[in-house]
Amino acid sequence: MSQKVNLNAYFERIGFAGSIAPTLATLELIHALHPAAIPFENLNPLLGLPVNLDLASIEKKLLTEKRGGYCYEHNLLLMAVLRELDFSVRGLAARVLWSDPSAVDRPPTHMLLAVEIGGATYIADVGFGGLTLTAPLKLKSETEQATPHETFRLTGGAPDWTLEAKIGEAWKALYIFDTVERTLEDYAASNLILSTDSPFTRELRVALSPSGQRLALRNNRFTTHTVGEPSESRLLTSLAEMREVLSGPFGIQLPSAELLDPKLEEILAAAGTEA
Repeated sequence: MSQKVNLNAYFERIGFAGSIAPTLATLELIHALHPAAIPFENLNPLLGLPVNLDLASIEKKLLTEKRGGYCYEHNLLLMAVLRELDFSVRGLAARVLWSDPSAVDRPPTHMLLAVEIGGATYIADVGFGGLTLTAPLKLKSETEQATPHETFRLTGGAPDWTLEAKIGEAWKALYIFDTVERTLEDYAASNLILSTDSPFTRELRVALSPSGQRLALRNNRFTTHTVGEPSESRLLTSLAEMREVLSGPFGIQLPSAELLDPKLEEILAAAGTEA
């Protein structure tokens, strides 16, 4: 991670303009813009392509090629940007509980960041898919913290913290983490598993969090969650629809058709629709 990040390309990608002073206001703006512009997506694992974690590869994919990625790519890029802006930031690791509460005893497979500002620690995470944070959270237990989307809270802290989101009137655990700093080498092993032997290699998962909305695509089900309104969901029934949603609402510059289309056709066939 010794290479300098291309700040101009990053700022253009997310639409950032303003002060770059290492303040909470700067972090909040970047944290809102990043998941609104760069999608969470797992096309590389789905297509059998590697997920490379060196900064040059991440910049090429997310900034130059207008693709997205998953947690390691998003948060390694954000960490490089924040360090370039003179923030004090370190990488952390989490065990994901959202889809499997029993994962509390498994090795961590998710990356998030801890950012120090004015003597306080904030959690930043722009890579958790459909419920990714759209604002940093102060590392403080049992305090409800509003974001531009959902309300979150952190519980515990001795030493494990749990991040929870308020869904309706219920609190749902997203993941559990500690504040021990991790390195790129620490992430490499779990990245290899996620990219070669996990649900990411079998299911299409895409998410974007523009202002006031969350967009989600899981296989061929496209859902729009609008703040304060009922969610809308529809099944995509053709290859053309799948490609249009990926390149339109999610803004993904699609991989070559010869790689992508057969996999999309498999997804449609498994769902009982014609490609």
